[in-house]
Amino acid sequence: MSSPTLAVEDLTVYYYTLKGVVRAVEDVSLRAYRGDLVALVGESGCGKTTLSYALLNLVPPPGRIVKGRVVIGGVDILSLRGDELRKARGSLVSMVFQDPFTTLDPVRRVGDQILEVLLEHDVPIEEARKRVAEVIESVGLSERIANAYPHQLSGGQRQRISIAAAIALNPRVLVADEPTTALDVVVQKQIMDLLDEIRKNTGMTVVLITHDIALAAERATRVAVMYAGKMVEYGPKDKVIENPLHPYTNALLKSVPDIESEEWPKPIQGTPPDLRNPPSGCRFHPRCPLAKDVCRRGAPDVVEVEPGHYTSCWLYAKR
Repeated sequence: MSSPTLAVEDLTVYYYTLKGVVRAVEDVSLRAYRGDLVALVGESGCGKTTLSYALLNLVPPPGRIVKGRVVIGGVDILSLRGDELRKARGSLVSMVFQDPFTTLDPVRRVGDQILEVLLEHDVPIEEARKRVAEVIESVGLSERIANAYPHQLSGGQRQRISIAAAIALNPRVLVADEPTTALDVVVQKQIMDLLDEIRKNTGMTVVLITHDIALAAERATRVAVMYAGKMVEYGPKDKVIENPLHPYTNALLKSVPDIESEEWPKPIQGTPPDLRNPPSGCRFHPRCPLAKDVCRRGAPDVVEVEPGHYTSCWLYAKR
């Protein structure tokens, strides 16, 4: 297999608050390749968004990246500072934020906001203006919309403009943090179709943050399942969805309605732990129907159960 476009190694992010240290992301590792769509799934508060910000070295205070590496195109994003980091954002990795209603500056024309991205990366002015028109058309809008202000656009149009700004410099990795949450169902499909088209046409690697495992099953090439700051399962979509290894992944899948099944969805009992004081051992053991004494005593290592399919569970720990 070719070299990964994105390699995350032992990434750990803590928030240092007055009420204690929140272990938001701990020892997360994953790899993604050209043209992949990696869906990062899990319940609210599991660390998905914190991980997405860390991919751009953009964790806000009081958060701090404690350790790890994020390598994109041979460059460790976490080692960059100042102008080097600013240049890497946009050209190596870019982000589509969750809310298109607050992403854009309300008092500037949307075309000027995309143009600024290009000029900040030293693209000549005439070439930049041409690129603005191209990238707006590439997301399915007329280039005339460049003269509009955000309040003149619908929610779907705003999100398309946000995507246009994110892909203006053809980054290797595009991080999309729940990009369809604030949109209606029809527009959600249009935005996901657009991300698929961009990925297939350019070979861009897309990291999609979502709590919707059904969406991951439909769109992703790889699925990463997070629970309480830990990566509990990762692998090709077909293997993770059709043959889930971790009890939490299995529980997530059973909680989704299936029109082809006569069984009712089953909610996951209990609540996620407080990450200021997570449970000992496997963090899922208080809610796991298969938990043993060993699950309470120590955290299992990440094990490759089959080629490319990883899990962190004592059911598959090396004996």
